[in-house]
Amino acid sequence: MSLITAQANKELDTPFNLSREYIDFYRENGFVKLKHVLSPETIQYMNKTISAEVVRLNTQHLPMEERDTYGKAFLQIMNIWTRSELVKEIVFSKRLAKLAADLMGVDGVRMYHDQALFKEPGGGHTPWHADQYYWPLANDNTITAWIPLQETGLELGPVEFSAKSQQLQEGRTLKISDDSENYIQKKLTLNDFKKVVEPFETGEVSFHSGWIFHRAGANATKSMRKVMTVIYMDKDMRLKAPDNDNQQADWDTWCPGAVVGELIDTPLNPIIYQN
Repeated sequence: MSLITAQANKELDTPFNLSREYIDFYRENGFVKLKHVLSPETIQYMNKTISAEVVRLNTQHLPMEERDTYGKAFLQIMNIWTRSELVKEIVFSKRLAKLAADLMGVDGVRMYHDQALFKEPGGGHTPWHADQYYWPLANDNTITAWIPLQETGLELGPVEFSAKSQQLQEGRTLKISDDSENYIQKKLTLNDFKKVVEPFETGEVSFHSGWIFHRAGANATKSMRKVMTVIYMDKDMRLKAPDNDNQQADWDTWCPGAVVGELIDTPLNPIIYQN
């Protein structure tokens, strides 16, 4: 193991001091942004390591103009941890997992899955959506760490949140699409939910709940917008019967062998952190 790998992994497994005000903000608004979670050196290491895997594993080669809205939004590579030991060391970060557990107020978290979301130069917007539409999970104790691998200005298309919109029931049956963008935008405006989109400093990380509505703008630059995400669930999460075909696909892909009504404890869903 190289010195930089060792230093990065040490930081990734060292607890981050989280004050109560951030926990309270998350629970009220459904998201929170935390500065200085990771050092520039660790972000640089993560960028190099994850980017190499995205290049190796990417199967999207259509020209931008031939893709649908979802395809234009980003290159999406999932569960990289199962195919790279170096990425596994990053994704299994106890620093990030403890933050996830503390924000949700649970005793520990399991892996649901990871995904790299790389928005190409000229890549389109990511429509409004709520992640948990896709997840066959029995309760709302889910959270995603959104980790930019570079300083991310507005022109790169950072994530945009609709504060407190986890309270909104309408729009929860829509997958990411032009329809979700238009319908959810109208509902958020009608119900006067505040929209929050801000740049991300290097080392700044956001966390958002499964039912908060969020989107991202287009990448108006000539550089790749590189983001790594990790989706966590309560270590005591149980599987529910799927509500749609996408939840069935997620069950088959991310929780194979799990049984409806029982604890999701498969080789793909290990406990990453527990008190």
